[in-house]
Amino acid sequence: MAQEHIDRDNRIYIKANRITIGRSVTFGKSIDVRLKGDFSIGDRSHLGDDVEVRGNNVSIGCDLFHSRGLRVGGGGRLHPRANLSIGDRCTIHDNFINVCEEVRLGNDVGLSPKVAILTHGYWLSVLDGFPARFAPVTVHDGAIVGYRALVMMGTTIGVRTVVGAQSVVTRDLEPDSIYAGNPAKLIRRIVTPSQEEKLALFEHIVTEYKSVASYHGLSPDIETSYPFIRVNGCRFNAVTLVFDGTEDAETDDFRDYVRKWGLRFYSERPFKSVWQ
Repeated sequence: MAQEHIDRDNRIYIKANRITIGRSVTFGKSIDVRLKGDFSIGDRSHLGDDVEVRGNNVSIGCDLFHSRGLRVGGGGRLHPRANLSIGDRCTIHDNFINVCEEVRLGNDVGLSPKVAILTHGYWLSVLDGFPARFAPVTVHDGAIVGYRALVMMGTTIGVRTVVGAQSVVTRDLEPDSIYAGNPAKLIRRIVTPSQEEKLALFEHIVTEYKSVASYHGLSPDIETSYPFIRVNGCRFNAVTLVFDGTEDAETDDFRDYVRKWGLRFYSERPFKSVWQ
């Protein structure tokens, strides 16, 4: 027998063969999930307002941030391979994800607003020579897909690859590269900065944060020794993105700021700007 999770006050209805909701998960309003298979969402994830999900199995990892307006399903959603898996620490928005075939998002993947992913295309009869294609889509760890981009069926986006705004992905994209255009073409490879460049960037980020903290009315105690940044009672490693120590409102502010530079330190405490 199917399981249900219902919150009438917030218009939340989740129905699936099995439902697993992790610790400290938060939901917005107007969420409608109806699956033939299983639904799971990991610790500290947030699923925002105005969500409709259809298909077979949906698996969402830990620390997801979703703003609002998600649609999962579309044509072919009544199919045994109509599965969606989302890894840990992903960010998604008002996206359309078609699951006629499986869609897999790795860890640390970002889908910018208005991104669409398609796994099928057809119209008139194939017996009359018209095209039809049904194939899965994979977006590997660390990739970011830009505003209003379209990812077509049967494509794979490589590890840490950047897809520019309004691009159309029609073929596999190699890792550690920047693509843009319709169809998406290679712009350049991503090259690791030199040690000198890293140090300059590190100092720039810290200097900029000090002025932002002042603007926020904060005066945290900050010390640096690359790659470490100590903010009050916390020490952050800018290379490994690991930190230790005692968190407070000022370390929350710091984590929230450096996130804009891709330094994402995850904690049991949510990112500050998510809720403001």
